[in-house]
Amino acid sequence: MSNIYETDLDKNLANYEPLSPLSFIKRAALLYPDYEAVVHGDTSRSWRETYERCVQFASVLNQRGIGEGDTVAVMLPNIPEMFEVHFSVPMCGAVLNAINTRLDAKTIAFILAHAEAKVLISDREFSVVLTQALEILSGTHPEQKIWVIDVDDPYFRNDENAGDLIGEVTYDALLDQGDKEFDWSLPNDEWKAISLNYTSGTTGDPKGVVYHHRGAYLNAANNALSWEMGLHPRYLWTLPMFHCNGWCFPWTLATTVGTTVCLRHVREDAVFESIKHNKVSHFCGAPVVLNSLINAADEHKQGITHLVKVMTAGAAPPAAVIQGMEALGINVTQVYGLTETYGPMVVSAWRTEWDGCSEAEKASLKSRQGISSVLAGAMMVADPDTLDPVPWDGVTQGEIMMRGNIVMKGYLKNPVTTQAAFEGGWFHSGDIAVCHPDGYIQIKDRSKDVIISGGENISSIEIEDILFKHPKILEAAVVAKSDSKWGEHPCAFVTVKSGESLNSEEVISYCRTEMARFKVPKTVIFGDLIKTSTGKVQKYLLREQAEAHSPDGTEAP
Repeated sequence: MSNIYETDLDKNLANYEPLSPLSFIKRAALLYPDYEAVVHGDTSRSWRETYERCVQFASVLNQRGIGEGDTVAVMLPNIPEMFEVHFSVPMCGAVLNAINTRLDAKTIAFILAHAEAKVLISDREFSVVLTQALEILSGTHPEQKIWVIDVDDPYFRNDENAGDLIGEVTYDALLDQGDKEFDWSLPNDEWKAISLNYTSGTTGDPKGVVYHHRGAYLNAANNALSWEMGLHPRYLWTLPMFHCNGWCFPWTLATTVGTTVCLRHVREDAVFESIKHNKVSHFCGAPVVLNSLINAADEHKQGITHLVKVMTAGAAPPAAVIQGMEALGINVTQVYGLTETYGPMVVSAWRTEWDGCSEAEKASLKSRQGISSVLAGAMMVADPDTLDPVPWDGVTQGEIMMRGNIVMKGYLKNPVTTQAAFEGGWFHSGDIAVCHPDGYIQIKDRSKDVIISGGENISSIEIEDILFKHPKILEAAVVAKSDSKWGEHPCAFVTVKSGESLNSEEVISYCRTEMARFKVPKTVIFGDLIKTSTGKVQKYLLREQAEAHSPDGTEAP
């Protein structure tokens, strides 16, 4: 028996269009051509100008034979050209590979080879490491020829870090050759790749996470909905655009016809100055960025008279950090996700019934990772072996798992790891969490970061949250250290605030008053924390450091 709803009701040009974030910039330029799209120092461009630049650069790539399935790698700071390539590269059908600007030459060479990059867009600031990477590549893959294009940013200060132009041509020169009337089109299949992002590669080579147009479209809109951004937000780029494509916010700003406010380097004084001067309404950053703003000099923090919202993710932010930001008058929204989920997928959505809570209670509620965002799909905390969801009791731990349209296509050229990540029809995050009675999840640890001491599971995040509340502690991270008696014990790495002093005995004594005795760190190591360029603490390096640390009398009895 035929289905009447499938007879003569086919998809056609009038009723179906593949989803792609490229449609957002076309709409912005058509309907809001004179609205400000980009601010970079004294430079300001409208959406019409920005769109034309994107089309011109796409046409140049097309003329060079760059198209579907080709990789265009970029190593750029948060400048207009970095924003533009999020549109121009997919306009010609190619795939954008934004490379972490803090990587070493060997890793960059691996990425360029693995992605089979045909184009590399370079900023002068990174010319030394890129030159080294290209030399390594020429030795390992002499057959791979890469067209190198230079961005000569006028706001790059050579006195800070002298850099050379290492390419065949500059970006601006290519724009002059470009065709503003280039007839680009949306992909005919929304499942086609739009970008490639490499994980940090803390164990083995980094993995290439592939995004598709459909997911980029949906998460761009998802950001705007989850954060209630409205039209014409003014967004400051403190989050690197190379990180999950800036959590998809370049495409979100086209969705909302917002203004992208560029910032080459994230410094506390520059952030506060830009917020005030450019009337920034939104910005994103890891908890380490928020913590640096809280501890900035008072003169920088004065004078913000308008509403500012910050979205934070990348690590579980201590409640004290959230409370500190809100004391500055900056509203905090926490989100959670991974490179494999296009950035944010879970949001700590605020509920009006919490309005009457104390500031400390509000900060505690906001420090939970939250619930699935509007367009995210499904999320659960479950037993990783049986896939049975844990009870919503706020106590039983399980692994966070996701499925839906903003989960990656998979890992490039890595079918075994892709299959393992999608085992049972869910993406396995590797993060351990509980689910509270209201359905909000709260991360307790990475599965590899859980400390097992004397048979007891200890959450490093729980200890870190308590350490952050100490008035003299600027930053803290906790990892496992081998223990001949207990198997392993908590080792705390502590950064003390400027002008303050603190010793191991004081830290251990403080912890004894705040937590169960078996959770108290037995080893305390002082100094700066080792972090990635996106602000994540590199715990695997801290674990190595902890193992190398000799007993120094700080062990608690």
